[in-house]
Amino acid sequence: MELISIGLLGLGTVGSGVVQIIEKHQDKLMHQVGCPVVVKRVLVKDVDKERAVKVDRNLLTLNPEDIINDADIDVVIEVMGGIEETRNHLKKALDNGKHVVTANKDLMAVYGPELLAAAAQNGCDLFYEASVAGGIPILRGLVDGLASDRITKMMGIVNGTTNFILTKMSKNGSAYEEVLKEAQELGYAESDPTADVEGLDAARKMAILSTLGFSMNIDLDDVKVKGITEITEEDLQYGKQLGYTMKLIGIAHREGEKVEVGVQPTLLSESHPLASVQDEYNAVYVYGEAVGETMFYGPGAGSLPTATAVVSDLVGVMKNMRLGVNGKSAVAPQYDKKLKGADEIYSKYFLRLHVKDEVGTFANITSIFSEHHVSFEKILQLPLKEKGLAEIVLVTHQASLKDYEDILVRLRDLPAVQTIKSSYRVEGSARV
Repeated sequence: MELISIGLLGLGTVGSGVVQIIEKHQDKLMHQVGCPVVVKRVLVKDVDKERAVKVDRNLLTLNPEDIINDADIDVVIEVMGGIEETRNHLKKALDNGKHVVTANKDLMAVYGPELLAAAAQNGCDLFYEASVAGGIPILRGLVDGLASDRITKMMGIVNGTTNFILTKMSKNGSAYEEVLKEAQELGYAESDPTADVEGLDAARKMAILSTLGFSMNIDLDDVKVKGITEITEEDLQYGKQLGYTMKLIGIAHREGEKVEVGVQPTLLSESHPLASVQDEYNAVYVYGEAVGETMFYGPGAGSLPTATAVVSDLVGVMKNMRLGVNGKSAVAPQYDKKLKGADEIYSKYFLRLHVKDEVGTFANITSIFSEHHVSFEKILQLPLKEKGLAEIVLVTHQASLKDYEDILVRLRDLPAVQTIKSSYRVEGSARV
C-alpha cells in the first residue's frame, strides 16, 4: 500500500483530536502500517468556522457524498453523531467497500447488528471502540484480551457527567441543581443534560458492552434505566454513614443462560474499587470465570482520549488491510437472548421512609418484609422535626426484585407510612 486515505465525517471535539493525532503521530502510524496515513476529505457544517485544529480549507466539504462516493478513500471515520442520517451514510460507505470507524454509541446501540452484518457482507471492517468509555480500551479488552474467558458480570461507571455530579454532591454536600449548573459551565454536561442524567447514555453503552461480553444481542429496550435526578443530599449522607458511596452504575449480570442489564443509582461499599472513581473518570469492572476480577479505568470522554480510541481502531483496520483479512473479525452472537425475570434478579436494597412515630409502626413494617422472607442488614431510626413523624433507613439482605417491588407496593398502602423518600440498589458489604 502506497497510501491510506481517510474520510472524516465531523470536525468537532473528537474529530479535531483525530486530525491532531494523525498529524502528530504520523511516524508511529507509518511504523505500524508501513505507509503514510492521510486525511483526504472532511465533512463539516460550516467551512468558515474557526476550529481548534487547522485543516486545509480545500479538504472541507458540506456534502457527505464527496466522501462516501470517493473511490480513493479507504476508511471513513464517523464522529459527527446522530442516528438515522448517520446510519444511512455508514451503510452506503460499507456498501461502497469502505471500512468504517465510529465513536457513535447511540448509533451502535440501535443499529449495531445491522451495520456489522453489512460490514461482513461487504468484506469491510466496522470498529467502534470509542463508543464506550472514551479512551479506555474496554471493547478491545473484551473481544481480544478476554476472548478465551466467559464473562459473568460487568459493572461500570460509564458516564462522566453523572459521576462528576455525584462526586461533587458527595464531597461538598451540594444540591443536584447546583452541581448540574457547575457541570454545564465546565463543559462536562450539555445544555440539555437529559441523556446523561436520566441514564440513557449509560444504557446505550451497557447494551453495547453486554452484547459483546455475553455474545448475545442485547437491545437498548432490554436495559432497565433509572437516572440520578431524584438523589438528595440526605441520601448521600445516610449512605456515607452506613459505609456506602453513591454512583450511577451500569450492571450486566449473567447466570446460566439468562442475563440482566440495567443502569441505576447504586450504593457501593466504600471498599469496592468503583467507589474510588471520582469526577469525570470512567471505569468498568469485569468478572470472568477464569481471569477473576479485572478493572478498566481512565478518562471516559474528551478530545484526545476519545480520538486515541478512534485512531487505534484505524490502526486495526490498516493492519487488517495489510493482511487481507478485513471483514473477518466480527463474530455473530453465540447465544440466543434470554433475560431474567424480576423473580430471578437478586440484590440488597436501601430504603428510606417517613413514618408515623407511634406504637406498632415498626412492627407493621417489619411484618411486610417478613411475609416476603426479606431480612435487614442495617436499620436506622431517627426523629424528624415535623411532630409525630420519624425517619427509618433500612438496608436489606439479598432479596429478589419481585419481592422487593411487592414490598414497596404494600408499604405505600400502609397507613403508618407517610412517604417512601428513596430506594436504591446496594452492591457490596459496608461497615456495620
